Amino acid sequence: MGPRVYDRVFEKCLVRMDAEKAHHLTYDALKAGGVALNRARIPGRAPVEVMGLTFPNRLGMAAGFDKTGEVFDQLAAFGFGHVEIGTVTAIAQPGNPQPRLFRLPEDRAIINRMGFNNDGAATVAARLAKRGLGKPDSRRTRRGLVLGVNIGKSKIVPDDDQSAVETDYETSTRLLSPYADYLVVNVSSPNTPGLRNLQAVEKLAPLLAHVRRTADEATDAVGRDQVPLLVKIAPDLDDDDVLGVADMALSLGLAGIIATNTTITRDGLATPADTVAAAGAGGLSGAPLTKRSTEVVRLLRGRVGDQLTLIGVGGISTPEDARERVAAGADLVQVYSGLIYGGPMWPRRILKGLTERGMS
Repeated sequence: MGPRVYDRVFEKCLVRMDAEKAHHLTYDALKAGGVALNRARIPGRAPVEVMGLTFPNRLGMAAGFDKTGEVFDQLAAFGFGHVEIGTVTAIAQPGNPQPRLFRLPEDRAIINRMGFNNDGAATVAARLAKRGLGKPDSRRTRRGLVLGVNIGKSKIVPDDDQSAVETDYETSTRLLSPYADYLVVNVSSPNTPGLRNLQAVEKLAPLLAHVRRTADEATDAVGRDQVPLLVKIAPDLDDDDVLGVADMALSLGLAGIIATNTTITRDGLATPADTVAAAGAGGLSGAPLTKRSTEVVRLLRGRVGDQLTLIGVGGISTPEDARERVAAGADLVQVYSGLIYGGPMWPRRILKGLTERGMS
């Protein structure tokens, strides 16, 4: 489907449909077409070697689309070289009440307050095991697509109980790290009460150290190599806190940082204020994040040099946005909202734009 055709379909049909219903229709279609799509060739002329992994190209699908680990292979048909599933929590949870997903077409943006709705770590782990993952010789990069697993805090666990938080993340880590090519600790979603409080270095450092130890025990038990560990941060951290996370990541020997998650700010939107207010609380993603997300990547790269892998995500709507993020220091880029507004051929246009500048 060409961009003009998709634009017409979006404007005349999809934009009139409840956003979460449209997502589920797409998700179900991918599951139904899985066999054919699994065989799709992943585009990208220059593989990227980072974290001891080979990524077919720089472009990935961010966490949030495949929360249950059912369509990550199928997403290769869109052009993605890696897919990050989740966010997965230790305890299965329904998420926040609906409606909880809203489009802002005038800003090419999305507001969501999904609240980590997912099937729980045990169910997702069993699902991945049935796909043949988790064995010493099942490293996904040998098949092409790289699989990231994003884990977060269960809602019922209080953020001010450090021991309970670490135990909660430990459960998800132990269950899921044997199946992941890389593992992400998400402490930056605005939709789980208190979660962002865990970004404070004094809480984050012991949590990540605990996750690292747990992941090593879990992968050693099944004879797999150490899984790279990353942390995902919010764009709303001030610059000093961003640098503090960078220093902490270096001291702990993390593999990298993902920058950034959604924002709670609503500054400078073209959408009428009453429409934004009606959507309510939640994380804003899409084009309005472009400037700050790029700034955070640039700030991080200036601090960590070449010692960490940086994944840039947030507000990548055009090939120029992707190139700018790579120029700012991102080794890889991820997208989500851009796909909603750009359509199924849009990721390949992003890849083409990177290839033309020698960045694929």
